[in-house]
Amino acid sequence: MGDTKTTLQSAREWVVEHKLRTVGSLWLSGIAGSIAYNWSQPGMKTSVKIIHARLHAQALTLAALAGAAVVEYYDHKSGTKADRYAKYLPADSYSHKE
Repeated sequence: MGDTKTTLQSAREWVVEHKLRTVGSLWLSGIAGSIAYNWSQPGMKTSVKIIHARLHAQALTLAALAGAAVVEYYDHKSGTKADRYAKYLPADSYSHKE
């Protein structure tokens, strides 16, 4: 029963494995939500609505990239990233012993 994962843990693992897909999804949902919000505002030109939607989505993307950088930093700091890729590296081929 110790192997069961919570929904939050499974979501975190998926985000760690699919960082770019997560950022792209956030960008797409951000621009769609911003366009929907801006379209409900009367008295603005269409071009201004599109520019505002792009700016909102850009800010959300920067925040998502910063979040992905923090996750990557903690993965490297905790050693889980090194353990994950250690099996692909040869054991002694880079040793300085002669």
